[in-house]
Amino acid sequence: MLLYNIGIKLYSLFIRFAALFNNKAKLWVSGRKNPVFVRIESSIWFHFASLGEFEQGRPILEAMRNLHPGKKVVVTFFSPSGYEIRKNTPLADYVYYLPLDTSGNAKRFIDAINPETIIFTKYEYWFHFFNEAHKRDIPLYIVSGIFRPGQVYFKWYGGFNRRILSLVSHFFLQDDASEQLLQGIGITNTSVSGDTRFDRVWANAQNPRVLPLIEEFKNGHKLFIAGSSWPQDEALLAKLVNQYPDWKFIFAPHEIPEEKIKNLIDLLPEGKAITFSQLKTEAEGLQSGDFIYQSLTSNNLQSLVIDNIGMLSSLYAYADIAYIGGGFGVGIHNTLEAAAFGLPVIFGPNYQKFNEARELIAIKAGFSISNETELKEIVDRLISDEAFYNNTRKKVANYVKENVGATEMIMKYIDKR
Repeated sequence: MLLYNIGIKLYSLFIRFAALFNNKAKLWVSGRKNPVFVRIESSIWFHFASLGEFEQGRPILEAMRNLHPGKKVVVTFFSPSGYEIRKNTPLADYVYYLPLDTSGNAKRFIDAINPETIIFTKYEYWFHFFNEAHKRDIPLYIVSGIFRPGQVYFKWYGGFNRRILSLVSHFFLQDDASEQLLQGIGITNTSVSGDTRFDRVWANAQNPRVLPLIEEFKNGHKLFIAGSSWPQDEALLAKLVNQYPDWKFIFAPHEIPEEKIKNLIDLLPEGKAITFSQLKTEAEGLQSGDFIYQSLTSNNLQSLVIDNIGMLSSLYAYADIAYIGGGFGVGIHNTLEAAAFGLPVIFGPNYQKFNEARELIAIKAGFSISNETELKEIVDRLISDEAFYNNTRKKVANYVKENVGATEMIMKYIDKR
């Protein structure tokens, strides 16, 4: 406990130091400065690490709102990338940064919001918040949980971490392997319900947003989308643009600072790329900024760079092939958003921590590449072999459809209690 508390304090000090140089760290610190929590009689509390976990847990959030329309809903985020984008979500009555995990903060926060149910998505295990909920007999659920053998919970020295897990009322897990790991350390309050992300992406694919500017940009061409791309991905993908002149390309970078957008534009064939904001400006008949591009209907306009957040999940509806970024860094991003539209998905070599990526590879509906040659080989085959392409799309769509249903299973259990 002493080491844990010291670790929390040191983390806070490190973030405060990093805030001097890093905007994300600065938001993390400023968002927790002198917080004011509205006191309410009763609530349902959802916590999400970041934006990805919010989208993952969103089906449960929506279901709980429908089941208890008069109940106040509190949402907390650990990361600025979740809070800043979803702080005004209509799905919550109150949205906060999660206070630092200290005993005092946990008591004050839970005193203020009075949760009758607490739901954490996928991961984040905070001892003091969990312990306070446990002492007050407030049911605490983990949804879409997933565990790996190398985690500290399963090490000889992980006793304190196992104690944190013991404070959870019930784990709704993504797979059998996670359940077996937990049972191996004596935790049996588990159910294998699957991943709620399948429910979220499936619902999105059934009713995608209509994006007229994207339709005009595509203009009847085949479309390749690079979602959540990083510079390492973009360096490879930019070479495809010249190799497939009849295709259109959309890049939706994971990060969109002006400098990174400009670097990506510079990678692409000169005069054939435009940002979405510039495309929108041109479509509105206004001046287009620092660069002059061909008109919207020009055949020379081949690449579009998305310089905003929030469009990507809808863009896949217009695509024919998707590449998911992050695989040359810490790990790939969300492959399921693209898979829900039946798209073949390509990604870099660092995908092992993601069940869906491994499963897509196993059914030959997802493809990992490590270099330019491998990327060109799979793209060539998908483009030239119609039977292979159509079969791949069918496999991908079936895979997503067969894994829908986690939300219903979870809600049946929670509602029963």
